[in-house]
Amino acid sequence: MIFAEAAGGNGTGAWLTLVTLWLPLIVIFYFILIRPQRRERQRREAMLAGIKKDDRVLTIGGIYGVVTNVNRDGQEPSVTLRVDESNNVKVRVALSAVARVFNAEQATESPSKG
Repeated sequence: MIFAEAAGGNGTGAWLTLVTLWLPLIVIFYFILIRPQRRERQRREAMLAGIKKDDRVLTIGGIYGVVTNVNRDGQEPSVTLRVDESNNVKVRVALSAVARVFNAEQATESPSKG
């Protein structure tokens, strides 16, 4: 009978020890992995929502272009880019294919830094 009581007490203590070890690991995991991904997703959604005509963009395929039209309607939102000024070449890509946006303010600041 004494052995049964001792074993029961250790089981509760082991569970408490397990929780106190795993809880900090879960919190650290949240702050290292999940929170930065959520912040990056919000930043990207804000960037895509702010795309407007005459913004200079870079696609995930490496194509630079100037936005001529933004279509947010329909199942797949798209952006029409002018990629060649002299021949007026335009390309339509999915809005999600835009990797980076260079606004007019950023375009004028970049040459002065170099």
